[in-house]
Amino acid sequence: MAYSYILAVHIIFVVSWMAGLFYGVRLFIYHTEANDRPENERIILQKEYEKIEDKLWYIITTPAMILTVLAGATMIFLRPGYLLAPWLHVKLAFVAGLLIYHFICQRIMKQMKAGIFKLSSFRLRLWNEVATIFLVAIVFTVVLKSAVDWAYGLVGLIAFSMVIMMAVKWYKGYRKRKGE
Repeated sequence: MAYSYILAVHIIFVVSWMAGLFYGVRLFIYHTEANDRPENERIILQKEYEKIEDKLWYIITTPAMILTVLAGATMIFLRPGYLLAPWLHVKLAFVAGLLIYHFICQRIMKQMKAGIFKLSSFRLRLWNEVATIFLVAIVFTVVLKSAVDWAYGLVGLIAFSMVIMMAVKWYKGYRKRKGE
């Protein structure tokens, strides 16, 4: 019974964490594109983006990440036999990748706050899709567990990643044709 409650909490905070990651990088895109605005507009926009990014990151995204990890660890504590399941090792590897992604996003946010813009809005659009790839990989791993053939799963994930990247590239061309 306790496990089900912890699982529900885990899912709720995964959703919150992912929403924060998706929206955070979207804000980074707008923050970067504000550099192309006239100076008085740019200054106002960048201050506002910094404020929104900080609140999103430190009030929602990072606490949700911490609670996701704590709930996940609690679930493993309650059902230690899951540690013997190969699918859990794969999931934990993807989660480790997502944690690294989280802290890279945090570093990008801090750099932008300091006026350092290393990534173009196009590269940030590509970067935004990395979280989607992790989400898809984690969900399929958890749902399919041992029923998944890892070779086919890996090929599918690579194909999915390529489709997402092509969509981002298409969107860049579309925006360019529209003159945005």
